[in-house]
Amino acid sequence: MAIVKMKRLRLLALTRDRDALLAALLHDGCVEVSEPSQALMEEAGFLKREPAALAQAKDAQGELTAAIKTLNRWAAQKKGGLFSPREEMSEGELLDQGALNAALTLARDLNERAKMVGALAARAARLEADRLALEPWQAYDVPLEIKGTKTVSILLGTVPSTVDFSAMAGAVEEAAGAVQVHLLSTGRQQHCLEILCHRSCEQAALDALRTYGFSFAQMKDLTGTVEENILRIRKEMQNAQAQRQQVLEDIKALGARKRELQIALDRIAQVAATESAKERLLNAGAVLCLDGWVPAEKAGELEQTLKTFDCAWEMADPSPDEYDKVPVQLKNGRFSRCMNMVTEMYALPVYGTVDPNPLMAPFFILFYGIMMADMGYGILMVLGSIFMMKKMRPKGGMRNFAELLFYCGISTFVMGAVTGGFFGDFLTQLIGIISPGTEFALPALFTPMNDTIAILGGSLVLGFIQIITGQIVSFVEKARNGHLMDGIWDEGTWWVLYLAVGFLALGIGNVAGYPVLLIVGILMLAVGSTRNAKGLGKIGSFVGAVYNGVTGIFSDVMSYARLMALMLSGSIIASVFNTLGGITGNVLFFLVISMLGNALNFALNLLGCYVHDLRLQCLEFFGKFYQDGGKPFRPLAIHTKYVDVKEEN
Repeated sequence: MAIVKMKRLRLLALTRDRDALLAALLHDGCVEVSEPSQALMEEAGFLKREPAALAQAKDAQGELTAAIKTLNRWAAQKKGGLFSPREEMSEGELLDQGALNAALTLARDLNERAKMVGALAARAARLEADRLALEPWQAYDVPLEIKGTKTVSILLGTVPSTVDFSAMAGAVEEAAGAVQVHLLSTGRQQHCLEILCHRSCEQAALDALRTYGFSFAQMKDLTGTVEENILRIRKEMQNAQAQRQQVLEDIKALGARKRELQIALDRIAQVAATESAKERLLNAGAVLCLDGWVPAEKAGELEQTLKTFDCAWEMADPSPDEYDKVPVQLKNGRFSRCMNMVTEMYALPVYGTVDPNPLMAPFFILFYGIMMADMGYGILMVLGSIFMMKKMRPKGGMRNFAELLFYCGISTFVMGAVTGGFFGDFLTQLIGIISPGTEFALPALFTPMNDTIAILGGSLVLGFIQIITGQIVSFVEKARNGHLMDGIWDEGTWWVLYLAVGFLALGIGNVAGYPVLLIVGILMLAVGSTRNAKGLGKIGSFVGAVYNGVTGIFSDVMSYARLMALMLSGSIIASVFNTLGGITGNVLFFLVISMLGNALNFALNLLGCYVHDLRLQCLEFFGKFYQDGGKPFRPLAIHTKYVDVKEEN
């Protein structure tokens, strides 16, 4: 239950074995191929990077993803259950290059069809726009290629609909003489006009029309009548829609092959991981160099793999000045490994420091149970986690979530039994409806409604215990790293002061007890806070240490009052809904109202308790000892999203 010890791996191998070597490392899944260090680059100046096929693998991933989106949009198949387990296959089946190539061919075909669907839809939209533009001109029955005769011009155009047509027509005829203005149609925005005029007065007619906002109609060099063009456009639209529908049917016919594409995404992910590792290798013709990290517990297994190649390697422990670069992998027991999702959500610890999971797990699970504190909710959480574990067979982060839900469910049930909560006061209200006048309540050591102050005090005591635990961890770490005196001044000082305050509160040692401890504590605080200051800075350091220490510890402890607050709020909300249901006096109505209200309360508390519990761990607890900023260990290994790989002997 700690941070896994790492060894730096440096390896020289033959370039001809590169692909086979990386395939073996992918199978073992225990080596992170890192960027070559600057020192290595300087030591081996003759080595250089070689480009890999990572870009092509990324392009293939994009094609597969786009093809899956196409099927999701137009060929959706019946999905498996939300908690359906993933398909299993062997490593050889997963890495089948032939199946990958077939899936890529399918993906490219689907993507081409998707482009056709888009192009045909765009064509249909353009044709529809052309049709709508011609409709106002349907009354014009002269072929559009005819622009007039030798002596007469035919002008087609529009003016705004706000123009008085009669006044405009009269003004144009008066200005140009031999002119006739015909109104073909009127819309919300424009009048469509046909103007017949003698060619000798065409310019005068146009000048008069422009004063009314006249603009020529855009017919795009069309031929035939307007009606003929509309009929042609409709036929082209029907053809485009029919073609689009046929392509969509072809896509739907491929919907059953979506699974191939999903598995191919898992396949190409392994190719991309391998190609990414290739980019980190240094090459010098016949020789390549690999720089990376391997867990110390996997060193023997890795050596057995490397012995099958013509290569040389060394594995060494990292030096302390390299700790900030060493990748971090946490290894915990069954009880505390669920805390990985909390730690990873916050930040991993720096290599060589403390793994917080075993220390945090008891507090996190206990605090969650205190805040939730209901037997009914606890049962739902436990059953939900068991269902997930049995039905989904989750791995990684999802498994951690299911296990955390299970342990927090047990804690919630236990605290619910202690406080007598089962969906609030559900049973009390139900029995009151069934048998009026009968008083019933589950046995409880204390209840949120009646023992609020006691619960608040207990919450603060638990918070103080966790803060002390964090300080103890910090003290031990400083002592282990050769900074014992720092631990004495920083943490030991406050322990003496805590003891003095405790003796004072209990009335122990009125003469030689707490006064002496209090004086010793103040002296230790004065010496410790000013040990690195000079001159008048010592006064400022001491005042700052007193102020920050007292207010900081007080605010940290008071933060744990949220344990009582959430327990109380959850209990009250559940009781309110139960009371609302009980007012009806009808068992059926009571069950409906109570279950709806409790479902809402359960959903809110499920998330709310997690967030507040997380805050207590990350701020109040971690702040005492935790050094974050660790880089996660990401080995070259098989990672899948849609299938599980069977373990092979």
